[in-house]
Amino acid sequence: MKIAVTYENGNVFQHFGHTETFKVYDVEDGRIVKAEIIGSNGTGHGALAGLLNDRGIDVLICGGIGGGAQAALAERGIELCAGASGNADEAVAAYLRGELENTGANCDHHGEGHTCGENGEHECGGGCHKMSEIEGKNVGKTCRTHYRGTFNDGTQFDSSYDRGEPLEFVCGAGQMIKGFDAAVANMEVGQVVDIHLMPEDAYGNPDPNAFFTAEISQLRGAEQLSVGQQVYLQNQYGQPFPVRVSAKDDKTITFDANHEMAGKELNFRIELVEVR
Repeated sequence: MKIAVTYENGNVFQHFGHTETFKVYDVEDGRIVKAEIIGSNGTGHGALAGLLNDRGIDVLICGGIGGGAQAALAERGIELCAGASGNADEAVAAYLRGELENTGANCDHHGEGHTCGENGEHECGGGCHKMSEIEGKNVGKTCRTHYRGTFNDGTQFDSSYDRGEPLEFVCGAGQMIKGFDAAVANMEVGQVVDIHLMPEDAYGNPDPNAFFTAEISQLRGAEQLSVGQQVYLQNQYGQPFPVRVSAKDDKTITFDANHEMAGKELNFRIELVEVR
C-alpha cells in the first residue's frame, strides 16, 4: 500500500490543490518500509489526482480539500482522509492504527471567502473513514460499479458504460452521493438495481449562501459572460472552482456556486462488478 500526504516542513500541508510536495510512504504489513518526498508538478485537483494515480497511491492524507478534488480522487480509486494536521509521520501512524479522523470534503467556496475546517461527526476504525448512517456488508470495502444516470425525463447525464471503465470507490467513505452509497452497501456482485434519488440523497438542495455578486469592473472578463454560462473562478489560494452565471446587469454579475445537480431528482441503474 502507498500513502501520500500533502507535505510542507514536516507537517501536513493544509490545501490540497496548492500543495507543492507530497511525502509518499510505502507500507507493508502495517509498517512503513520506505518514505520519499516528491514534487507536485503543478496545481489543480485534476493534475494532482492524476499524479497520485500515476504513482500508484492508494490513500491520500491531507488538510483542506474541496468537493471537486474529492471527486477526482474517487474516480481514480484513491481513498481520502481529509482534515489532518500536524506532523505528517504521526498522521500516517495514526491512520495505520485506525485512529485518524476524516472530514471528507471540507473546503467551501462562497464568493471571495474560503474556509477550511472540520465539520460533522467522525468515526474511524482500520484506517480512516467518514462516519455514515449507511450500513451493509460492503461498507468500508472497495467497490467497482458500472452505472447509468438519467433525469426523470429519461435524458442520460452520465454513464460508466460509455467510458468503458467501472467506477471504483470505498463504499460508505463519503466518496459517493449518499443514495448511491446506500444502494451499493448490500448489493451482490453481478446484481443490477434501479434507484430513484430525491435531492437530499443526491447533491442536496440549492444553498442560498452559495450565490454571490461581484462588480463587473473588478472581475476581468466578466463583461463577456452571459446568464447560464459556466466558468471557473479562483479562490485566494489559486484553486479553481466552478460557478454558473445566474444574473447580470450593467454593473454587477451574480454567480451560483451550487453543484449543477443540486435540487435535481436522479435515477441510476447500478451494476456491482467487484468487491474487495
